[in-house]
Amino acid sequence: MSTASLDKLRNIGISAHIDSGKTTLTERILYYTGRIHAIHDVKGKDGVGAKMDSMDLERERGITIQSAATHARWGDNHINIIDTPGHVDFTIEVERALRVLDGAVLVLCSVAGVQSQSITVDRQMRRYNVPRLAFVNKCDRQGANPLRVRNQLREKLGLNAVMVQLPIGLEEKHEGLIDLVTMKAYTFHGDNGEEIRIGEIPADLLDEALAFREEMLDDISMFSDELTEAILMEEVTEDLINAAIRKATLSLQLVPVLLGSAYKNKGVQKLLDAVIAWLPAPTDVPNEAIDLEKSDETNEVRFVLPCDANGPLAALAFKLEDGRYGQLTYLRLYSGKINKGDFIYNCRNRDKVKVGRLVRMHSDEMEDIDSASAGDIVALFGVDCYSGDTFTGPETNIAMSSIHVPAAVISLTVTPKDSKAQISMSKALRRFSKEDPTFRVSADPETGETIIAGMGELHLDVYIERMKREYQALVETSPPRVAYRETITQRAEFNYTHRKQTGGSGQYGKILGYIEPNDTGNYSFVDEVKGGNIPREFIPAVDKGFRSMLEKGRLIFAPVVNVRIVLQDGASHAVDSSDNAFQETARGAWRETFSKAKPVILEPVMKVGVEGPVEFHGSIIGTLNQRRGIIIGASEADGFCQVDAEVPLAEMFGYSTVLRSSTQGKAEFTMEFARYAEAPRHIQEELIKKAQDEKKAS
Repeated sequence: MSTASLDKLRNIGISAHIDSGKTTLTERILYYTGRIHAIHDVKGKDGVGAKMDSMDLERERGITIQSAATHARWGDNHINIIDTPGHVDFTIEVERALRVLDGAVLVLCSVAGVQSQSITVDRQMRRYNVPRLAFVNKCDRQGANPLRVRNQLREKLGLNAVMVQLPIGLEEKHEGLIDLVTMKAYTFHGDNGEEIRIGEIPADLLDEALAFREEMLDDISMFSDELTEAILMEEVTEDLINAAIRKATLSLQLVPVLLGSAYKNKGVQKLLDAVIAWLPAPTDVPNEAIDLEKSDETNEVRFVLPCDANGPLAALAFKLEDGRYGQLTYLRLYSGKINKGDFIYNCRNRDKVKVGRLVRMHSDEMEDIDSASAGDIVALFGVDCYSGDTFTGPETNIAMSSIHVPAAVISLTVTPKDSKAQISMSKALRRFSKEDPTFRVSADPETGETIIAGMGELHLDVYIERMKREYQALVETSPPRVAYRETITQRAEFNYTHRKQTGGSGQYGKILGYIEPNDTGNYSFVDEVKGGNIPREFIPAVDKGFRSMLEKGRLIFAPVVNVRIVLQDGASHAVDSSDNAFQETARGAWRETFSKAKPVILEPVMKVGVEGPVEFHGSIIGTLNQRRGIIIGASEADGFCQVDAEVPLAEMFGYSTVLRSSTQGKAEFTMEFARYAEAPRHIQEELIKKAQDEKKAS
C-alpha cells in the first residue's frame, strides 16, 4: 500500500465484557459494508449463527472463543477488523489482537455499563497504548442509560469520556441519535436499518443537544488552539471539531462516546464513520522494534520503526491456527512488503522460509492475494513458527516487542481412555499449546500424568470438548489441581558439612549462613563469604544446589517462593571439593534447615467480580462467604448489583453452577488471579496429610 492509501486503512478491534454485543455489532458492520448479504444472530434460531463465530462450539454456546479477523470497505477506506472474546478465560485472544491493532472500539451495554471484563480490556488497551472509541450498545433495552455509562467510564476507568451523540428515545422508543458534531438527527429505517434519514433535531431535544454540544466543545477545545479561537469567534466548523477529536483520541486523552443498538440496526453506520474519522491509520501509531544486533541479555536497544511500504520487512506473527491445510499464521506487517514466493527470515532462529500462499481472512474463509505491505493484516500458510515471532528480510535483524502472556490459574490431569486416544490426544495438545500461549501442557515428573493448565474452567472445558470433536480423543479428567506454593516465615541458620568417601576421591563441602523470608521477590542468593574459605568457582554451585530444591517444598512438594539465602562462610578440601560436592552440600543444608524456618503453604487468591439483578444481592454475597471469600466492594445501580471479592481458587471450582442455581441463571462472574496468601492452618494440615498419603500410595 502506498502512503496515500495507508491513510485510508484502519486496523481495529472490537472488545467488551461478555454479552455486550461485540459479535452482533461486527455482524452488522459486515452487512453494511457489503461483506455479507444476510444478517444472522449470535444465538439465532436459524442454526447459522454469526459469521465471526465460525466454530461449532461458538455457535452452540453463543459465545466467542477465538478472535476472528475480517476486512471490509467503507467508502474508499479499507478496515481490518478483529472480533475478540469477552470471557476472561480467553483473555489471550484479546491480548494478542490489541498488540497488533492500531485502534479499538470498546463496546458497553447501556444497561449494565462498565463491567468487570470491561475493566480488564481497558487495562489491556492501556498496556499497548491503543486509542479507542466507546460504543454504548443495547439502547433499546429496558433500563438503558447511556449517560450513566459515560459517567462510569470516567469514574471506574478514569477515561476522559465525552458524549458525541445523544439518543433519540430509549428502551422501546429508541429511534436513532443526534450527532453533536453535525447537529443533525439520524434515524434508521428499512428491514435492516440500511436506510438512514437525516433531519433536524426534534424540538423537545434541542435544548439538551445544545447543552451537550457546548460541553463537548469545552472538553475537546483543550486539544486545539484553532478550535478554541473558532469558538470565541463563533466560527466553529465540523472539520475543526473532527480534527480536535482525532488529535485528542490519538493521544489517548479522549474517548468519544457513541451509541446505538446493533441488534436493532441503529447507529452502526455512524460508528463506522467515526472509526474512519477519529481512529488512527497505521502511520499515526509509533511502533517500537528491538535492534537484535545492538541488544544483549541485559540491555534491549529499541527504536521506532516507521510504517513504510518501502522500508525493511518487519512482520509479527500474532496468532496461529492449525487447519485443514496446515498451520495458518496471522501476520501484522509493520514495515516493508511481502510477496507470494518471497523468502523471509524468522528472527528467533534465523530460519529461512518461503511464502507459499498468502491470504486475507474473512472469519473462516480466505481470499488469496499476491502481496501485502506495511499496515496490513494477512495470513500465511505452511510456515512453522510460534506466536510472537518476528519475520524480516535477509538484510535486517530486528524483533517486534512480543505479547504479554498471563500466568495460568487452573490445571487438570487428562488421561486417554486407550492407546488410540493417546496418539490423538498428543496431536491435539501439541496443536493447542502452540496456538494458545495460555494453554500449557506438562508432565508430572513423579506420576508421569499429563497436566493441562489454563485461564479458567471454561477455557479447559472448551479444549477438552475440542479434543473429542476435532481429534476423536476420548479423555478422562481429574479434579483441577490448584497451584499452591510454599514459603518460609522466619530466619533459620545452617551449618552443614557434606562428606562422602567411596574409595578414590570423595566429596567434601561445608557451608554456613542462613535462610530468611524474601518480601521483595521470588528467590535471591547473597554471597558474603570472605577470605576465600570457599573458592570462588564453587559459589555458583552452592546457588545451583539451593535453586534445585525450590522446585519441590518439604510440605506438599509444591514450588518454594520468596526465599533469600545468605552464604557467610564454609570450608573446602583441596582434592574432594567439586561443583557436585557443593551442590550436594547446599541440598543437605536446605533439607536440614527448611523445617526450622517455619514453612507455610500459600494458596492462589482470585479477584472475583459477580454481577446480577439487585434482588439477588444477598444470595451472591452468601455464595462468596461460603467459599472463604472476603468482600472488597459492592455497588448497586439501576436494578443491578456488582460484588467484588477475593476468594481462594481452591474454593471456586463448580462456582458457576452454584451461582446460576441461586440466582435463577441471571448472575455471571469473572475471575482473575490477584495474589498468593497464606492458607488457613486447618487447610494446610489437610493438604499436608493428602500429599503424604499420595506419596505413600505411589
